[in-house]
Amino acid sequence: MLSQPPVPRTGPDSPRTTPRQWVSVLVLALSTFVVVTSEMLPIGVLTPMADGLGIGPGATGFSLTVTGLVTAVTAPAVSRLLGARDRRVVLALAMVVLAVGNALTAVAQGFGLLVAARIVLGVGMGAVWGLASAVAPRLVGPRDGALAVSVTVGGVAAASVVGVPLGTVVGDAVGWRAAFTGLAVLGALLAAGLLLSLPGLPRPADPADAAGTGARASSPRRRPVVVGLVLVLLLVTAHFAAYTYIRPVLEERTGLAPGTVAFVLLLYGVFGLIGNFAAGALAARRPRATVLALTAGITLSMALLALVGSTAGPTGAGVALWGLTYGGLSVAGQIWMTRSAPHRVEQVTGVYVGVFTAAIALGAFLGGAVVE
Repeated sequence: MLSQPPVPRTGPDSPRTTPRQWVSVLVLALSTFVVVTSEMLPIGVLTPMADGLGIGPGATGFSLTVTGLVTAVTAPAVSRLLGARDRRVVLALAMVVLAVGNALTAVAQGFGLLVAARIVLGVGMGAVWGLASAVAPRLVGPRDGALAVSVTVGGVAAASVVGVPLGTVVGDAVGWRAAFTGLAVLGALLAAGLLLSLPGLPRPADPADAAGTGARASSPRRRPVVVGLVLVLLLVTAHFAAYTYIRPVLEERTGLAPGTVAFVLLLYGVFGLIGNFAAGALAARRPRATVLALTAGITLSMALLALVGSTAGPTGAGVALWGLTYGGLSVAGQIWMTRSAPHRVEQVTGVYVGVFTAAIALGAFLGGAVVE
């Protein structure tokens, strides 16, 4: 057929997506939600977490660098190492590993065990995030492939909307260790949910393997893919250099109370969720133009916060714009990458997630160096 969904798939025979298939997409989205909340939660509880571990806020923020680096190595390697193994089983096992990483974080007493816990968490995160967007369109009918990716990646935006603010509230109320314990329990439950709701998912057929030269033409090294990866690397690095330390900045520069900080993070997350689905719809038609528009919005929001971030009103407006534009980057960039190399979806997705999380690590490191 000439009309193809923006994200290639090898899914069910039926052109219609059944309610059961949407349930499997929802479980996958909840998994990405828990994955990203686990990674990002130190942002929301940075101050009490640093106090509890007896280390500085910059050192605590470096835990995101550790997780990002491990994920950056794990995600691109997943599709190569799995072979024909059932992706459903791999996703479930990865959620168990993530749960263990959260449990270790909850009991950490110093920087050493915190680093070990975040390494474990990074392995689970790399496997889940590296496969989720590639698996999502295989779960639904042909017309719903792009929407399935948006819903799955929506778990990332929802982590900001609900996960990090809720974790911040829990951390302020009963302690940051309780927040990580809750994530460990959710990870274990979702591992069972993935096994029960997803169908068997062996390695997808790859026409480029049989075509020989076609494999080279569809390689992740194609120019549009490389350009997109470089742009994402720069944007995500800049974002996390600032966003990792947003709580102490809002407390010290803008003078906001802890409860107001949680509200500002919620505002960021709500607009991030809106941006995710809006950008997914736009990127289905014009992915590159959508990413470029989001780039302009992210730049504008950071400039606004740098210039007037000491005043509450403009700060709220800048944070809302930041959430709206950055919230759409992941899904828009994902669609751009997979459309540029349609016969290498798992490989491109793994490389994309690897670059994305490496940028998270780099941004958190640079921001931490400035803070320290």
